[in-house]
Amino acid sequence: MNTSETLADLVAAEDVLLFVNAAITATGQREFRSDAVGQQLSLDFLHAYVRVNYRRVYASSLALDINDHNAARIVLGLLETAGEASAEERRTEGRLIAARLALLPPQRVYRLFGEVRRAGINNRRTRAIMRDWLAARPDLGHDAVKYRGGVKTAARHIHLRCPEGAGPLAEVGAFLFRPGRLPRYEHRLLDAWRRAHYEQGAVAELPFTVAEGFAARHGMKREVFLKRAAPRMTRLERLRTHSVTQRPEIDLTAMPLTRLALYVLSLPFEQRAARRTELTGALRTAARRAAGGHAGSWGRVHAVLDDSFSSSGSGQKRRRPLAVALAGHHLLEVLAAPGAYRGLWTSGRGDALLVRPWGPTPLGMRVLDALEPGPGGAAPDRLVIVSDGWDNAPAGLAGEVLRVWRKRLDPGRRTAVVHVNPVYDADGFDVRRLAAGVPTAGIRDAEDLPALVEIARFAEGRTGAAELHAYLDRRVALFLGEKETVS
Repeated sequence: MNTSETLADLVAAEDVLLFVNAAITATGQREFRSDAVGQQLSLDFLHAYVRVNYRRVYASSLALDINDHNAARIVLGLLETAGEASAEERRTEGRLIAARLALLPPQRVYRLFGEVRRAGINNRRTRAIMRDWLAARPDLGHDAVKYRGGVKTAARHIHLRCPEGAGPLAEVGAFLFRPGRLPRYEHRLLDAWRRAHYEQGAVAELPFTVAEGFAARHGMKREVFLKRAAPRMTRLERLRTHSVTQRPEIDLTAMPLTRLALYVLSLPFEQRAARRTELTGALRTAARRAAGGHAGSWGRVHAVLDDSFSSSGSGQKRRRPLAVALAGHHLLEVLAAPGAYRGLWTSGRGDALLVRPWGPTPLGMRVLDALEPGPGGAAPDRLVIVSDGWDNAPAGLAGEVLRVWRKRLDPGRRTAVVHVNPVYDADGFDVRRLAAGVPTAGIRDAEDLPALVEIARFAEGRTGAAELHAYLDRRVALFLGEKETVS
């Protein structure tokens, strides 16, 4: 391979990693240092650039741990530009789209179908994908009540046959397109919706988000309504109303790790301290579940965790960066060998449960501390940095420390260093990096950390596009194989 081909491969690999990092971290919402408009414009450019130049990679990204916002955008982009793909590419894309739609929350899929209709994408393949997804829904009557506008839009777009007469599909059709024509419905939720217009007792039978509107219409007291609705709330709905009900009926041990960390950080310090045993135990349980078979396999692990003021996030992503650091702290403790973990917060705090966004970001000083040998005089096997990368006390020290460490003190790479960044930098079209020689990966949920460490190794510049494409092909095969096994 000549020099120009090698350079082209490296550029292609860098472009792919740029997009993957963005697809994991960016949601088009305001961040601490950039507004929503800048985030959206940056994402628009990246999606268009990668779809046009690396369509295979663009579709393969659906098999990675990208966030739901970008997964929906990729699906829309692939459907909108189907004419630019070959027949074989369309077949693969169709399977990837179907598999990813099965994993997305239904409200996001219905929102996507609305965008498909507004964009005028009405070819046979698109209608088949939508029809298959609707057919696979466990209870279309439930969807018709909870996501009425979305189901109605999708049904119209694919010309869903809703015959008159008896049967579930006939009732859904009457509910959506001929309301008030039937005196009653056989489907429990459809009939509860009909009765809720005049019968207060039927309100509690409805999905929580629908019942809220009826409760307000009937003038029900909030506390009474929440008590009656509690058995039918989802876990997130219980969390959202927990401060109102003051009923600690939430099974914290069943919550995903990052979501649990967000909940913990939303509590006042007094509650965190009073519930220390419960909260710490729940975080450790969630971390063990997230680590799975990787538990205890990472050897000696030292971590630098960013709890500076910028970890407060934004009004739309409140405390998200700090939650990723807190969740990562507990996950890394499980991934490390027993007793071989050391976590260092940029603020210098030693109590992880009581962290808060505060102060500057002295990453360089904490990296120096983290590279110090642990018990027995041994350097860490892994150094993991969880930060937005804005090293400012003093500026640039972390990158210089890591450069000197790698070049002078550890040229043999005995210590693996990785930086995971939960914040997308719209101006740089990527997550902010600490140093050229330090692999950096975007992260949204701490649970994805083991997989992201594998992706981050491609950012070191020692591998080209061929190896990266081979990795993507393995992930696609695994993704589609798992879906086929489940079905």
